[in-house]
Amino acid sequence: MPLSNSTISKVPPLLAMAMRPLPLLPLQPPLALLLDSVRRRHPGIFERLGAHAGKRFGLRPTDLPFAFVLEPRLVRPRVLAVRHLPADLDVRVSGPLAGLVGLVSGELDGDALFFSRDLHVEGDIEALLALRNAIDDAQIDLVGEALSGLGPFKIPAERFVQNWLRPAAWN
Repeated sequence: MPLSNSTISKVPPLLAMAMRPLPLLPLQPPLALLLDSVRRRHPGIFERLGAHAGKRFGLRPTDLPFAFVLEPRLVRPRVLAVRHLPADLDVRVSGPLAGLVGLVSGELDGDALFFSRDLHVEGDIEALLALRNAIDDAQIDLVGEALSGLGPFKIPAERFVQNWLRPAAWN
């Protein structure tokens, strides 16, 4: 679904096209490390989901040639990069990568993204709200978590991401 009047930054189409043939397997270790870092720094994050901890969440950046499946299980949670979201998900969220990152990091308002049609949600809204509340309650800085292994490059990388999250930074 095109987002014609969006002010959310999008990955440039040529960059996204260049990523299309790349294998997804190299993304799995960094995703596993990110999830492990979140669990270590925020113990009990998935317990906050209650009955929704067994749900499967699909996150599809509309400006990238791949998506993510999050399974926030209490035992061995995982996040996977996939070409296409499977049909058996409990929740699907799609929108530009900057919108999804901004939503998770708290930089962008989820209601505003939804009502501006920058974000499309299908499935168990209650489960999605439980996940969002668990992230908010734990005060997770997902961008900081993801960039924590960059050592001296972390600060410039954070600046880049903050600039990128500004409306229409790449458009």
